[in-house]
Amino acid sequence: MTSGSQLPADPTELLALARPIAADVAARLELTLEGEGPVIATKSSPTDLVTELDTWAEAYITDGLLRARPHDSVLGEEGANVVGTSEVTWSIDPIDGTVNFVHGLPGFCVSIAAVVDGRSIAAVVASPLHRDEFVATLGGGAYRNDRPIRCASPISVAMAVIGTGFGYDPDRRARQAQVLTQVLPRIADIRRGGSAALDLCSVACGRLDGYWEVGLNPWDHAAGGLIATEAGARCAALDGGPVSDRFVLATSPLIWNDMVALLTGADAAAV
Repeated sequence: MTSGSQLPADPTELLALARPIAADVAARLELTLEGEGPVIATKSSPTDLVTELDTWAEAYITDGLLRARPHDSVLGEEGANVVGTSEVTWSIDPIDGTVNFVHGLPGFCVSIAAVVDGRSIAAVVASPLHRDEFVATLGGGAYRNDRPIRCASPISVAMAVIGTGFGYDPDRRARQAQVLTQVLPRIADIRRGGSAALDLCSVACGRLDGYWEVGLNPWDHAAGGLIATEAGARCAALDGGPVSDRFVLATSPLIWNDMVALLTGADAAAV
């Protein structure tokens, strides 16, 4: 990773570009829910939903970013794959939590991150129905609605409220349910929010004490992971390496080792 003083772009300038774009999309999503609602289709399974707004939002975000920075790359959930010549790649999830969105539940957001050498350096997560905007820059801290945030400091795993998510494949869901039977008796409670980006932001601001999930894509955790890290959480794979599609774990450093032991014992990575 390039050192902070040698980054190819200023993280604060990248964030300043992404914030109004995310806000525009978030406002459009809210207006849609106030009207007739979205048109719904499916992707990989009957539970993997997509709307016409997912496609519109990704195109809107991509266009806004590339008009300002035409040489950047863009990677998005709905198929955006623009290969540029700069060192900056934008990782975007136009609607993270689509199932919540189509049901009118508040747990959805717009997630945009600027990534260099595989590491996020600027991030915004806009949650319209929660009226929340989470932002972070590498080394610059994390903020919710322009106020600094820090992760929680639980004294033990037994008192921790932990978030998680489930895959779309029925067999994977069955295995994840088995993991829950081993984890739930050892913690205070489980929450399943339905948006990886918002779950990571919930760790960042102390609403959750931790979060884990298997099978995420880069755009699912690129923004939320930086926000959680800049808020003082540890965000990594189960073995302590970089997050990947195989595993994402974010917790307060105070309970990291105990959460790793618990999830390892439950064979959580095998799902």
